[in-house]
Amino acid sequence: MAEVNSPASNLGNNYIGRFAPSPTGPLHFGSLLAALASYLDARSSNGTWLLRMEDLDPPREPAGTDQIILDQLQALELSWDGEVLYQSSRLPAYEECLQQLTDSGLCFRCDCSRPRIKSLGSVYDGHCRDRDLGETRNSAIRLRVDNSQIEFCDQIQGAYSQRLIEDVGDFILRRKDGLFAYQLAVVVDDAFQNINRIVRGYDLLDSTPRQIYLQRILGFPTPSYAHIPVVTNEQGQKLSKQHFAEPIDTRNGSEQVLLALKFLGQQPPDSLRGSKLKTILEWAREHWDIQAVPKLANMPLCS
Repeated sequence: MAEVNSPASNLGNNYIGRFAPSPTGPLHFGSLLAALASYLDARSSNGTWLLRMEDLDPPREPAGTDQIILDQLQALELSWDGEVLYQSSRLPAYEECLQQLTDSGLCFRCDCSRPRIKSLGSVYDGHCRDRDLGETRNSAIRLRVDNSQIEFCDQIQGAYSQRLIEDVGDFILRRKDGLFAYQLAVVVDDAFQNINRIVRGYDLLDSTPRQIYLQRILGFPTPSYAHIPVVTNEQGQKLSKQHFAEPIDTRNGSEQVLLALKFLGQQPPDSLRGSKLKTILEWAREHWDIQAVPKLANMPLCS
């Protein structure tokens, strides 16, 4: 069985959440929303809030960006518990899980191009399942999926389900360039850190069934999930570093946090305007209501 024990193991069944930015650029308003929502959800439950740096794509990670993010969080008084976990230090754990899945006959190599997959509507068709490409080929490693329906209750958006083989297809665990894929790394590290509550952006909602599928195969527990709205620019694109989102200016952190609280459906009183960050965050912790966060889709209520 793959590694699960972690420094957080002594916390028992208490709330353990996390914020996991990629150090591809400073935090922008969209990433502030994810940080603030996960922080408040943890702190309002007297829980633990961990910080993970998802630094698995070196070509896209300017040197020193991780420290910029840490400095921004500290300036915004969003303090985390314990040491920061860097995914770049976790490669042996990912390799162990990948080998476990391979030994179980659940993985295969695939040399299909991105344009080919896109032409299929981005749903992989199993083209390389039985081709036996061998280890020397320029290929990715995919996980075989079955026809089961993956269902879960999102604590904000409602009931969500996917049939992976129809909606996604076999998905990548290691890319052609040798880098581990997000889906594998996030599942391994959530188990390692004993994460039992995940609050993150709505853009990751459709990744969740893949992660639950991996958790089941690897024998890991499944956390509860809550997906918050994402911010878009004038072109309707998700606010991101890729689309040149402006970094958070921590010099007006109080205004930024108040604006983020309103975006998250909270109702900070006008009397908080001009208050210190500490005062605003204290109010936010005491009044945090995850059910007030806006819903983005007409999804069924959880049963």
